[in-house]
Order: sequence, then structure tokens, then C-alpha cells
Amino acid sequence: MTGKNAWIRDVRRGPRPAAHLIFFPHAGGSASYYRPFAAHLGAQLDVSAIQYPGRQDRWGEPFVTSVEGLADEVVRCLSPDDTTPLVLFGHSMGASVAFETARRLADLGRPAPRRLVVSGRRAPSTFRAETYLHQADDKELLAEVGRLDGTHSELLDDPDIVGMILPAIRNDYRAIELYRPAADAVLDIPLLCLTGDADPRVTREEAAAWKAHTIAEYREETFSGGHFYLGDHAAAVCRAVERFASGE
Repeated sequence: MTGKNAWIRDVRRGPRPAAHLIFFPHAGGSASYYRPFAAHLGAQLDVSAIQYPGRQDRWGEPFVTSVEGLADEVVRCLSPDDTTPLVLFGHSMGASVAFETARRLADLGRPAPRRLVVSGRRAPSTFRAETYLHQADDKELLAEVGRLDGTHSELLDDPDIVGMILPAIRNDYRAIELYRPAADAVLDIPLLCLTGDADPRVTREEAAAWKAHTIAEYREETFSGGHFYLGDHAAAVCRAVERFASGE
């Protein structure tokens, strides 16, 4: 699988969509994680998800080692001739990739996304001095993944599965930990920020700081749960996204 289809995995496409919703996965994540969300979304939305290289059916491909590089590749795969309005949804690392994708589309003079949804990620204008987990040993890195509950804990006890997923996790942690966004970057599109109220990765203040990164409408919603709150609130998250995408 090459080109656009390697990167942009269509979950559902219709003849006359109101918008095209594209999910950007978290660190170590894949497009398949977001396929079940389509069941909670109305038929007016086309639904796709980004598949980063180095995992699942792209396992043998070289990693892209930076957030900016991932955004560059996604932009190359988005057709400039497709006039369907875009709604970009990124969770955790994916929020940063979606943000950088939106910035690049604007810089290139391409049609800007209609909406940007960022989830489980602090604003670019905030910074934490944290340990670089991508440099940690396997045990410490896996413990962090388990703590955030992004992967079923029993999978992390299977050495064969760990051997398959750990390189992608380490690469993506490196990409997001070394990402240094422009603190004053501002978009001219509406932005929705979603967070879990017990997320150790995002404080209330760090989430609210996203408001400074758009001169258009800003909304914020909080759900119960930790970093992967959206797994427990898929239907409610999708309702929030649908309301936002339609401008309600």
C-alpha cells in the first residue's frame, strides 16, 4: 500500500458529505483504534484515520521521527482538489500533528480545515520540563504506557506483542518529547479542546491555553477519566465533535 492510502485510511466515505473527519492517533497508536468511533458518527461525516509508518501493516517501513515530519507527510497526501471541508481530530501526540497539519495547509494557501479538535494534549504555548521517556529502558517506558492505560495491560505482558509495538512507542515518544512548537502560533479556524479530568498529562490550565492559538471560536469540554478518557466516552465525544463540526 503506497501514497495516500498508506497514510489516510478511509473508514467510511459517502457521496455528499458535509465534512471529512480525520483522526490523528496518539503515540504508539494506529488508525484501527479510531475505527469504532465511526459507529457513533452520523452519515453526514466522512470518517478516516491516519496510519503512521512503522506499525501494523506498515511495520516494515521506516519511522518518521518528528511531529513536523508527520504533518508534512499528511499534507502531501491531502488532495488540493478535494473541496470537502476538513475536521481534524488529534489525540495526545496526534493533537500536535493535527495542529501542525492545519498550520501547513494555511501556510501553503490550501483550503484550511473547517475545524480542529485537540484531545489529551496541552497547548503549544505551555511547556513542562519532564524526563525524556524515549531514552528510558524498556521496563520504564512500558510502565508509563500502562499507567496511561493506552494499551490493555495484559498485552504488555506478552513479549512478542511488546517486541512489535515498543519500537513505534519509543519513536513516537521521541517525536513528541522533542517537539518544540511555536508558542505564538495562531490559527484562524474554530478549535475544540477535549480533556479528561484526571489526565496526568494535561492540567486544566494547560488545556485552557489552547484558546490563545486561534483567533476564531474556541470551545472546551471535559470528561471524566484519565489520558485515554475517550475510550470510555466514545459516544459522548462523537456527539461533541458532531455539534462542533456543524457549528451548533
